[in-house]
Amino acid sequence: RPKRTEIVSLYVAPPENGTILALDELGPVIPRCFLPTAGWSADGHRIKAPLEYSRGMEKVWVYGALRVRDGHEVTLTARSRNTVGYVRLLDAVEQANPCGHLYLISDNLSSHKSPPVQEWLGVHPRVHHVFIPTGACWLNLQEGWWRLFRHEAFAGQTFADGEEIDNITCLATHMLNHRAKPWIWGRPP
Repeated sequence: RPKRTEIVSLYVAPPENGTILALDELGPVIPRCFLPTAGWSADGHRIKAPLEYSRGMEKVWVYGALRVRDGHEVTLTARSRNTVGYVRLLDAVEQANPCGHLYLISDNLSSHKSPPVQEWLGVHPRVHHVFIPTGACWLNLQEGWWRLFRHEAFAGQTFADGEEIDNITCLATHMLNHRAKPWIWGRPP
């Protein structure tokens, strides 16, 4: 499988003067509002409040780029998953990595191949896109970082609106970057 081999080769032996980044989107993250916990009744029994499963109309997508060599992450939030958000991520990735060639490993989505993205790549020749084959999301190391992020940012939280999700995304990314370590492909020897 040449495409999978190419991606694993980038992780294992990155090109000299090259930076490998894994890009992906998480979401939609939806604000959830839960009723306050019930108190106790006069006779000492716990009051059982009905669960509320309604969700607001507001959705937030989290765009992320994991720099494999040191484990640092760039995240952005957007209200939709589209080409505009992806180009914003590409701009942020380029600013965070000003030197050398960038190899971006990402999913094979239409928003990643759209004309505005192709124009952006034409203006930035040091950025190279490598697409993961369909059905091989396990090749994207960003998926593993999302697991850490969800645990850090979302576990046991209730969000009232998208702005709270924006704030917790920045905070969790900062905390995870503070203790970041290189991501190594495969098992340790």
